[in-house]
Amino acid sequence: MNLIHIDDIDDPRLEAYTHLTELQLRNKLEPEKGIFIAESPKVIDRALAAGREPLSFLIEEPWLGGMTQEFADVDKNFGPDVDVFVASPEQLKRITGYRLHRGAISAMRRWKLPTVAEICGDPSVRRVAVLENIVDHTNVGAIMRSAAALDVDAVLVTPSCADPLYRRAARVSMGTVFQVPWTRIGGDDPHAWPSPAIDELHSLGFTTAAMALTDDSIGLDDLVARLNSPANGAGSENHIDKLAMVFGTEGDGLSQRTIAHTSLTVKIPMGHGVDSLNVASASAVAFWATRTL
Repeated sequence: MNLIHIDDIDDPRLEAYTHLTELQLRNKLEPEKGIFIAESPKVIDRALAAGREPLSFLIEEPWLGGMTQEFADVDKNFGPDVDVFVASPEQLKRITGYRLHRGAISAMRRWKLPTVAEICGDPSVRRVAVLENIVDHTNVGAIMRSAAALDVDAVLVTPSCADPLYRRAARVSMGTVFQVPWTRIGGDDPHAWPSPAIDELHSLGFTTAAMALTDDSIGLDDLVARLNSPANGAGSENHIDKLAMVFGTEGDGLSQRTIAHTSLTVKIPMGHGVDSLNVASASAVAFWATRTL
């Protein structure tokens, strides 16, 4: 590693950390040339474990000794020429806007995302979450974390959904964004959602369930019963083999066009006149209920 002590946070070598917006860091035309920022040792560790390439590190000086193992792994897997910029706690706070609890961030190279068919065509992938236009980075990160914890096989985000690699989303996910397979369904074309993107899921054998409160919504318990019903024989007509749960935006929920294209709609029964949950909470409930028994 190349240790470089920083005297000025306006040093041009820190541009990825100080001057580039999330959109500028992301290169839509050539994703493999884009960058994302991994913040905190936990996120960095999980990114490195997933084989993500570090371009540089920015470390708060008191935490330098705590990164010994990470640096050794980087030297082994990516060579000894990765820069480690070392800053004071005050300098790092000026860069991030707040005091980091564990003072380490890293600029890492993005990778080309797989196709939906590459992920969902795998026979072992039987339960996926689809995030429609969810723009709050905290919610995206929380959903990724729940998906990892509750063994969801993959997460698909629509073209207008917030990027799971945005700094806050990755941080809230606790780095699980590098553990759960994910991609953009429809790529970056907003006209591909909901059709033909949902049609592709149907062609791959998925039953699509819009998580929405409508007149014909079935209850979550009914959905679970269909998942656990026999695949053959009596009662098999309602059996669901592969499930894609579709979750909508924080304010308006799923669009009517999306609901019209899905196989069925599902609601979470609630009391006390409450008609909805925060999307991160709703997804966690649905993930837990539909897990493999």
